[in-house]
Amino acid sequence: MPKAKITSEEALAFHLDPMPGKFEVTPSVPMTTQRDLSLAYSPGVAVPCEAIAADPQTAYDYTNKGNLVAVISNGTAVLGLGNLGALASKPVMEGKAVLFKRFADVNSIDIELDTEDPEAFINAVKLMGPTFGGINLEDIKAPECFIIEQRLKEEMDIPVFHDDQHGTAVICAAGLMNALHLSGKKIEDCRIVLNGAGAAGIACIELIKAMGAKHDNCIVCDTKGVIYQGRKDGMNQWKSAHAANTDLRTLEEAMEGADVFLGVSVKGAVTQDMVASMADNPVIFAMANPDPEITPEEAHEVRNDAIVATGRSDYPNQVNNVLGFPYLFRGALDINARAINDEMKIACARALAELAREDVPDEVAMAYGKKLTFGRDYIIPTPFDPRLIYVVPPAVARAGMDTGVARRPIIDMDGYELSLKARMDPTASILRGITARARKNQATMIFAEGDTPQVLRAAVQYQRNGYGRALVVGREDDVKAKLQAEGLGDAVRELRVVNAANTEQMPLYKDFLYERLQRNGFDRHDIHRLAARDRHVFASLMLAHGHGDGLITGATRKSAYILDRINHVFDARATDGAVGVTAVLHKGRIVLIADTLVHEWPETEDLANIAERAAGVARGLGLEPRVAFVSFSTFGYPVSERAEKMHEAPAILEKRGVDFEFDGEMTVDVALNAEVMAHYPFCRLSGPANVLVVPARHSASISVKMMQELAGATVIGPILSGIDQPIQICSTSSTSNDILNMAVLAAARLGER
Repeated sequence: MPKAKITSEEALAFHLDPMPGKFEVTPSVPMTTQRDLSLAYSPGVAVPCEAIAADPQTAYDYTNKGNLVAVISNGTAVLGLGNLGALASKPVMEGKAVLFKRFADVNSIDIELDTEDPEAFINAVKLMGPTFGGINLEDIKAPECFIIEQRLKEEMDIPVFHDDQHGTAVICAAGLMNALHLSGKKIEDCRIVLNGAGAAGIACIELIKAMGAKHDNCIVCDTKGVIYQGRKDGMNQWKSAHAANTDLRTLEEAMEGADVFLGVSVKGAVTQDMVASMADNPVIFAMANPDPEITPEEAHEVRNDAIVATGRSDYPNQVNNVLGFPYLFRGALDINARAINDEMKIACARALAELAREDVPDEVAMAYGKKLTFGRDYIIPTPFDPRLIYVVPPAVARAGMDTGVARRPIIDMDGYELSLKARMDPTASILRGITARARKNQATMIFAEGDTPQVLRAAVQYQRNGYGRALVVGREDDVKAKLQAEGLGDAVRELRVVNAANTEQMPLYKDFLYERLQRNGFDRHDIHRLAARDRHVFASLMLAHGHGDGLITGATRKSAYILDRINHVFDARATDGAVGVTAVLHKGRIVLIADTLVHEWPETEDLANIAERAAGVARGLGLEPRVAFVSFSTFGYPVSERAEKMHEAPAILEKRGVDFEFDGEMTVDVALNAEVMAHYPFCRLSGPANVLVVPARHSASISVKMMQELAGATVIGPILSGIDQPIQICSTSSTSNDILNMAVLAAARLGER
């Protein structure tokens, strides 16, 4: 499977659109009426202020402090880029903040401090202490990072955690536990070599020693060689703490007979000869980024018994900090911890190690395109394992309670685990599953409107993201000029441009089309004009003859016109069973609305067909369908002939014996709100509906666009369902990202009959 390629243009566009940056702040309480404002601010806000003044711990009850972490940097060690300064570090800190939210539902905000003076930095962070429940330090160079973290941990009463140090250490420790388990070795017996005595390296060796590794069995190396007792050159107090009583002086000497190598240094620091000299079943964690000290291929060439991990996602066993810091803070915040101590970090590592030994859920295997089983190539869980959120934080919380740093111990751990499951946004795993299916299928996608810049950008992104091959219908010179105008001149060689003039298939296409349309008033001249000059028809003919695996169109013409063109080649009318289903994603919920594309005014039988098609799309998304036929009336009141068909459609599904939940007619609030639904105990839905079948296309369109414009919902679709081939129709207002999403749906074959 090809690796995804991210260009500079894409990265900048991602941070620019739809608005600059990567997150915004939204209120969690109503802010509509005068009463709302009076409660949120003056005079109502005075009451919690007085309560907190009387008892500071109530700040965790009345403010967001208990679920708010600051990501703080001065930009002196930004990724592998060096000292870029505070302002240039902001994109990284914003990114870290959204990772907190995405993986553990921790609210986070980035703060960039424009100082390289440790005292000024420490003082600034201390003064902000009342605001936050925890502090995540990031991208601060050594040795200042040691000074800053230690002082802040001593002087603040909330968790302070430098992720560059301890995040790497925790995941490294988790992987090492499993690697040694597979090797049949005990940590206290192992000779361990660390190369790289910076922040991450020192933290790794400290945590591993806390887990039982012996001091003189751990050889730490830096650019000047082994750190041994008595060395003077290039030393500091943090290195001196790990100076070993040894005669070894070089990394090469240290590697001979070593059981474990940990690298947080530079590309190429380890040679194949060094690996060959290690003990049986060596463990090699080459974690330098972006390129490891030695690649897994190079290591396995000389030692097929080696277990190898890196920091990269394109190799097995990725040491990825996102497996640690969100869940460490989640557990620490939930017990109102004073600190994150070694015991909590070790508990996190153990939970990760144990999770990797369990059977991997199908959705994780699907996301990675292969079955993952505990072994030499799978010793660390993947970042998208949905179990992380309810496995790791409870382990961290228990360790915090056991060691006395919890100010609010959790009494009901079972209930806590259930609450953690409910925190996560289900739409993320759904969309990830679709993406994984698309990558696995490697579909050749036909983009019909190659004269349109946003379509060309989507085609380039489709191919560069590793979904498959992109075919663009257009003229070669025009496509080249437009790509160059978009700053994508290097993509000219990547895309294949197809048209009636450069294909050898035109006679085949025209014969096929003539046979379909000859009794519908089309002569040979009409057929030639359609096949050769109408790109929508031409693209459809390509798909019908297997010269592509899916089709994306609609960015330049209205959907009714596009459907008419497609119907020259495929059976895509309402009478053929075609249905349009739109997915609306909002605040962690996904609701499908149908029909939003094909049926103008469906009758009772049509509504039942629409429900079945929409239920099929729901299952394709990984949802168990609960279908509601919605109207302005609920179960017969008020009586109206306009609601009659919505009342009768469920009876048709009942006769058909469908295998999904359905009921109606009902208003939207009954369908979507469990509390309102509870007023109708006879309702056959077991929970809020996730599929809404609406009376007509105009009401569907109004509903979707209102959610999009007023509520800021993410809209995907309409997803065209009920056709024999994957065809998806974009809207004329689609961005390149919208078009790419539709291509991914087509590649995943969602909606195909």
